[in-house]
Amino acid sequence: MFFFFVGGVNQQVSRVLKSGAGRCINCGSTADLVEYEKVLKAFFVPVWKWPAKEPALFCNNCNLLFPSSLPPPVSDVSKCRFCDRLAEPDFSFCPYCGSAL
Repeated sequence: MFFFFVGGVNQQVSRVLKSGAGRCINCGSTADLVEYEKVLKAFFVPVWKWPAKEPALFCNNCNLLFPSSLPPPVSDVSKCRFCDRLAEPDFSFCPYCGSAL
């Protein structure tokens, strides 16, 4: 006799506490401070939910949920907000499109 179990634990946002509270550690866009809950799913159906211990930051751009205690990433390059290309941090203007960094 074979038994297959399809299930797992997911994290989902339950409530936004503060919009634009930080920066995403993955893509650098704004992230919201949220309360989230962990959900046990069996055969893709939510079975049990329980709240997380502390709030976290959630990126709306890449859907990453990460702890608010992590420091923001320190990068040695900056990204142009108009053409999204990388430029050196000491540049005042983008070398590709000419806009101010």
